[in-house]
Amino acid sequence: MIDCDFLVIGGGVMGVSVARELKNRSGGARVVLIEKEDDCGLHASGRNSGVLHAGFYYSADSLKARFSRQGNVLLTEYCESKGLKINKCGKLVAARDESEWPFLDELLKRGKANGVPLHDITEAEAKRIEPRVKTRGRALLSPTTSSVDPREVMQAMKTDAVREGVGVRVGVRYLQRAEDGVSTSAGKIRAGYVVNVAGLYADKIGKDFGFSKDYRILPFKGLYLYSEEPPGALRAHIYPVPDLRNPFLGVHFTLTPDGRSKIGPTAIPAFWREQYSALDNFDLGEFAEIVARQLGLFAFSNFDFKRLAFEEIGKYSRSKLVSLASALIEGVRLENYKKWGKPGIRAQLLNIKERKLEMDFVLEGDGASMHVLNAVSPAFTCAIPFARHICDEIARLRK
Repeated sequence: MIDCDFLVIGGGVMGVSVARELKNRSGGARVVLIEKEDDCGLHASGRNSGVLHAGFYYSADSLKARFSRQGNVLLTEYCESKGLKINKCGKLVAARDESEWPFLDELLKRGKANGVPLHDITEAEAKRIEPRVKTRGRALLSPTTSSVDPREVMQAMKTDAVREGVGVRVGVRYLQRAEDGVSTSAGKIRAGYVVNVAGLYADKIGKDFGFSKDYRILPFKGLYLYSEEPPGALRAHIYPVPDLRNPFLGVHFTLTPDGRSKIGPTAIPAFWREQYSALDNFDLGEFAEIVARQLGLFAFSNFDFKRLAFEEIGKYSRSKLVSLASALIEGVRLENYKKWGKPGIRAQLLNIKERKLEMDFVLEGDGASMHVLNAVSPAFTCAIPFARHICDEIARLRK
């Protein structure tokens, strides 16, 4: 039997950040974090692009807008204080033609409302920043967008959590809710308060505690193709103008901390929660549930799920993905893109009542437990201020 004041379920960037914040606020409180894998950050947190987003995509009334700008600053400061790798390369948002200019204007408005540095520049100015960029007439420059190594950041945060007194227990799987706590693969843990930050399984755990009634996780697989061009072949992240009606940003060029580039990600519907490849981690129950939900969305959804699904499945083709990326820069050659990176799974929350993908972060909780149901991109960037917000909500609910 393990006793603790706070039990955090899930060892991704949000789980570790919440555990650290709880410990730092409560001093002598016993904070335990459990992670079913053999280390922290082996799923979405360690497999994401590593981009520190600036925060201009999101409407001003959203939690994403609220936390992105501050998270960018805080995580940049954290990486610099720890001597972690960071590439302050900035980002260009390129327009395919003049029909996309109104969307650039909308992003400028959002950036201004969110207090994010964002510059409307000419095509000539964009080419001085990145000579290979393809844009029509104008582009946007985000100078504070950068990139880090997410695995390196996760290890630093985990080390800090242990040093600060958080009991990090890896290889311990949540099984079910139990009286005064939870049952795990390592026995019962009695907890004064439970915080569910379990990513792909957050909805299932939430249901055990009476939450997530209108929500289910819908997994999407993200793949990146790595360039064999030398470091410095690109000088900045290059993104297309996004479709603001869905939470995906489209195929883009991302720079790594060492200056190499990759293209992606995909947002391919996965058929079970941890379908990283072929039959990895196959679960018949999950397969039946998720496929049934996807078929339902083909017929009934407030967004064009059918079009999205078929477009994304096509991106399994290396030539298709490279072709899409070639719309953004000059000199893209298929032979330079042969290596796929480790796939990641986006734990996207679906509102089953309204048949829509949730665009913002979603929390549900009470005086006994808190459930972080939707913590998708840019949650990595937002981790520090988002964790503070979660802990503020826990304090409010426990009064």
